Amino acid sequence: QVQLVESGGGLVQPGGSLRLSCAASGFTFSTFTMSWYRQAPGKERELVALITPAAVPSNYAGSVKGRFTISRDNAKNTIFLQMNSLKPEDTAVYYCNAFSGYLKVSNYWGQGTQVTVSS
Repeated sequence: QVQLVESGGGLVQPGGSLRLSCAASGFTFSTFTMSWYRQAPGKERELVALITPAAVPSNYAGSVKGRFTISRDNAKNTIFLQMNSLKPEDTAVYYCNAFSGYLKVSNYWGQGTQVTVSS
């Protein structure tokens, strides 16, 4: 059974930091491209950043470049999103995604974790 379980969200003041984690199971994690998406109220879900199976980060959203860092630990089947200098506009539900197009398309989502940036 495929599972993506996000954790680390919460309430933080502007300028603060949070580190999100996504623990994966039920598939061959090391062969999947992993991503963080977010969805704010009334807005479409958007890609925050992705990381290749070889742990190369890519496709950071312009609004988070220089502030957020995506990483992965293939030994622990986990990805991370380090978020620094948080702004109120970063408030959203953050989702973990796993994608592979090898042999067949596989696309999995976590349940999401709420991040609220407010004073």
